[in-house]
Amino acid sequence: MKRYIQIISLPLILLVFMACMQANKKEGIALAETANPQQEKLSLNDTSLKKVVKTDADWKKELTATQYHILREKGTEYPFRNPYFDNHKKGYYFCAGCKLPLFSSETKFESGTGWPSFYDVLDKKRVKEVVDKSLGMVRGEIVCARCEGHLGHLFDDGPQPTGLRYCMNSGAMLFQEK
Repeated sequence: MKRYIQIISLPLILLVFMACMQANKKEGIALAETANPQQEKLSLNDTSLKKVVKTDADWKKELTATQYHILREKGTEYPFRNPYFDNHKKGYYFCAGCKLPLFSSETKFESGTGWPSFYDVLDKKRVKEVVDKSLGMVRGEIVCARCEGHLGHLFDDGPQPTGLRYCMNSGAMLFQEK
């Protein structure tokens, strides 16, 4: 039965990969945009879940084009061509929209998908799973619990102890090295 699920999952993964490639054909979105010039504003103690509500114009002023596309328009980035998929430094990942601490490098793993993947979050209250029925499939979209920015998707093919794979977009996060 498990082998059967794996065989059926392969075309689905390929479809997701192709859809993600198509979704990011916006010109002018560069990898360099995801750099974090405001590193000093990141704090592991900033864990309030009070909703961050901003106008579309405010988000456009505060975020880079890549961050805005991913967080506010539910976009994605190219696999294997984003800053954090191959990041092996120890540290923490924060929401690029509201700076909420989300993931630790301790739970990051090599998924082979080309996007940064984690098997757990720092605190389950900091993310929300929303049903995503786009691209002809049903999957779990992960959004920030504080600003409701799109971060990525959740799959049940990750390693133990959770068996989960939080497949995130680098452009939706900021990284702070330990």
